[in-house]
Amino acid sequence: MALISSLLVLALQVGPNPNAGALPGLPDELLNRPPRPGEESADASPESAWLAACLDLVAEDPARAHTLAQLRRNETSATNRILANHCLGLAATELSLWDDAITAFTAARDETPDDELSARARFGTMAGNAALASGDHGGARTILEAAKRDAQASASADLQSIAATDLARTLVALGDGEAALAELETATTLTPDKAEGWLLKATLLRRLERFDEAQIAIERAGQIAPTDPQIGLEAGVIAVLSGRDEAARASWQSVIDIAPGDPAALTAQDYLAQLGPPPTAGVEQEPS
Repeated sequence: MALISSLLVLALQVGPNPNAGALPGLPDELLNRPPRPGEESADASPESAWLAACLDLVAEDPARAHTLAQLRRNETSATNRILANHCLGLAATELSLWDDAITAFTAARDETPDDELSARARFGTMAGNAALASGDHGGARTILEAAKRDAQASASADLQSIAATDLARTLVALGDGEAALAELETATTLTPDKAEGWLLKATLLRRLERFDEAQIAIERAGQIAPTDPQIGLEAGVIAVLSGRDEAARASWQSVIDIAPGDPAALTAQDYLAQLGPPPTAGVEQEPS
């Protein structure tokens, strides 16, 4: 059991969100990867070395990683099979093979020991996100509700927040904005120092035309991550819909100044062009 726990810690440090972009401002989670081959300590296990190599290959050649992970999944069992399914799911995500990703992440969840609730929750959120990306919103909801239960049982605030955020995105896709807002309330309560939850909450409140509350949420997001271009972009949208054109101009111009090469900056430029120039300070009188 200790070996499974340590390897799953490595495995679950990575994994892109397949549905990044469903609402703005979702970060890339492909971070904190295990050591590269040759960087491991002398007592690194073969399982850890294989996982590190497979994750490297996902970034370099996802098609090959997909094939090799399938072979290992079919030839192994227990921890090795769980890790193979994890890497297979990531490779399938990179290739937009959503059915493969759902199957792999779900298998990794189901084959994880019942007492490894954190790992089960994380695999569940990854499977749910793959289902959401595939367009299976109902399936995504079922998977993510199970992931939410595992996260609650794990007593991890971070995992509960992740599950709530992902479930909120699914509920938005299903057209249930109020239920989605309740999930985002949970996420921001559990992890109040994460800008993502506040950004998503502000975006949803704006879509629900609750502009005063949206303004409070976007200000909180901006306090946490003042240079995030997605936050500046959303702040401008909320401002212009609230009738504060000059505040919108300032927000969108800040996006252009902070991140001139970011796609958000191009969107900000487009928004500024649509809004038009600011009004002149005074109107010249016609000569008599």
